[in-house]
Amino acid sequence: MANDKPKFPPIRRVVTGHDKANVAKVLIDAPATNAKYPDSGVVSTLMWITDTNPAGIAVGENAEDMGARIVGTAPPAGGTRCCVIDFPPGNHPHMHRTETIDYVFVIEGEIEMDMDNSTVKLKQGDVLIQRGTNHAWANRSNKPARVAFVLVDGQPLGIGKPVTGAASAR
Repeated sequence: MANDKPKFPPIRRVVTGHDKANVAKVLIDAPATNAKYPDSGVVSTLMWITDTNPAGIAVGENAEDMGARIVGTAPPAGGTRCCVIDFPPGNHPHMHRTETIDYVFVIEGEIEMDMDNSTVKLKQGDVLIQRGTNHAWANRSNKPARVAFVLVDGQPLGIGKPVTGAASAR
């Protein structure tokens, strides 16, 4: 379907590490390929996750590609999730809540975050810190938006039914 084609080029993902002699080097330099298509025209590409804090960063060239794992919306318990989501104009906002601190970076375009009783409009270069609130992402502009998200597992709030790591990746 023509509307489902990505509007942005693939995301180059560069992952660093160390070889056995403790020399810093690039381990992965390639387009990120772990993409999901939760709604028409929406592309959610996983960059990396961690499943512990502090995160494992062991020396060695055979480290697991944590960007290849299949995960849901929230990060693993005690971990993080980094992804980039492309939102087409007129996407269908989906109200949800994760028990996470989310660092949100608007890379290109503009996006609106709807909450229970308010909306905030974000433009290219803006950064939002989302702290476990009920929210939905809406692109009400006429151009695609590319937004980067880093979700950090948080302490439960005891409010409603949050989305867990086993849910669909939005």
